[in-house]
Amino acid sequence: MDSIQQQFTDMLADKGITIDERQLQQFEAYYEELITWNEKMNLTGITERDQVYTKHFYDSLTLAFYTDMSAVSSLADIGSGAGFPGIPLKIVFPHLKLRIIDSLNKRIKFLQSVVDRLGLEDVELIHGRAEEWGRKEGYRDAHDLVTARAVARLAVLNEFCLPFVKPGGTFAAMKGSDLTEEIKESRRSLGLLKGKLDQVHHFQLPVEQSDRHIVLIEKEAATPARYPRKAGTPLKEPLI
Repeated sequence: MDSIQQQFTDMLADKGITIDERQLQQFEAYYEELITWNEKMNLTGITERDQVYTKHFYDSLTLAFYTDMSAVSSLADIGSGAGFPGIPLKIVFPHLKLRIIDSLNKRIKFLQSVVDRLGLEDVELIHGRAEEWGRKEGYRDAHDLVTARAVARLAVLNEFCLPFVKPGGTFAAMKGSDLTEEIKESRRSLGLLKGKLDQVHHFQLPVEQSDRHIVLIEKEAATPARYPRKAGTPLKEPLI
């Protein structure tokens, strides 16, 4: 274990999360795949190894500080991009049934390569639009926990993500800086989509101290039939 891995495991241990040698090897293999594929396609602007471990891997796992992952069996990661936060959460909590939905097929191919190399099981990678898959049986109103990291404003994210959450489940929006305005403008979408703001957690990433917020939204009832609207509409005409 080198100094970057030691720092990573120490930071997680401070939060009560322990990872074993195999999981550490999986993170390192993930890093290698990310860098290799990033030369062919734009997956991330963050490529320094220590930065990837902090700003991608650790940042993804912060969701577990505010959610009891042992009580979650099904996780959907919407607009996952390079696999954050879904893949790091799956590495540390292998019991999770993970679904990743992303609109770019090249990213899905990258993620398939990661899943294969890391030997991850119970992972479904879907090339498609959230608005379309959120209407399908077996996906709609079907997941304990749904998350999205830095994808869109909250009013839009609610329509992308809440349809996937089962009643009684949670949508966790992982965001950067101050959310006061976004939360205000998301009230209408929450009401229409049967979501209720539960908690907002604010913290700073270790080492570089950048601001992060995790918004936890509870799904109170099944998604009304008219949502999500057709692909492209939530972004063009958000429910505000």
